[in-house]
Amino acid sequence: MKKLGLIGFPLGHSFSKKYYLNKFEKEGITDIDYELYPVEDLNDFRNIYERDQQFVGFNVTIPHKRNVMTLLDELSDEATEINAVNCVTIQRDNGKTRLKGFNTDAYGFEHSLHPLLTEKHRTALVFGNGGAAQAVYYSLKKLNISYQIVSRHKDTGDLTYDELTEKIIADNKLLINCSPVGTFPDTDQCPQIPYDGIGDAHLLYDLIYNPEETLFLKKGRERGAAIKNGHEMLILQAERNWAIWNEAF
Repeated sequence: MKKLGLIGFPLGHSFSKKYYLNKFEKEGITDIDYELYPVEDLNDFRNIYERDQQFVGFNVTIPHKRNVMTLLDELSDEATEINAVNCVTIQRDNGKTRLKGFNTDAYGFEHSLHPLLTEKHRTALVFGNGGAAQAVYYSLKKLNISYQIVSRHKDTGDLTYDELTEKIIADNKLLINCSPVGTFPDTDQCPQIPYDGIGDAHLLYDLIYNPEETLFLKKGRERGAAIKNGHEMLILQAERNWAIWNEAF
């Protein structure tokens, strides 16, 4: 039985485990399992795959998307540029173990965003500058969309929230929330921006998928904007992970 898993800490509800186990059941895949591994110390992660030769890959979530890179032998091009990994393959040959890291968050974001874009979405504001935002920056560059980073502090972005005006919001028709603000259970919160600058030419994208419609998206929808949450992004990155693991099997 081959094994896959998710490492991170802490690990609560996992989209990945539910998604893959449902996928295995629906597709009649009986020779592979997927489990959660709450790992605080990366030495414990090393012990997991070194002691059990059945492991062929892992997903990686916070806080290890960057520090796991110190354990890897190779990085894909996008993982190198983004400087974060959420998918790892494990290959073994003559007793040697080789780990390669990928970033499929960028793939999921790009392919879920692209069908919604119009000629008006040439500039973007990105709220947040954490690990998830790095994949968004990478994808926006690929799509030739210029962007500014909005952060709480001047030294971590191009603009602070206090500097935003209705005109700045109106001039940037693509608004992307990469911050955790509005995630369940804090569903009454949203990024503090001048929402009155939003109109029907805007597209609001929120990486959050729980709740299905965040307050950020609700405020955009009420002003006529197109909206998108992060659920499809998760599905697309999960399928990309599966394709990568299968190539490595």
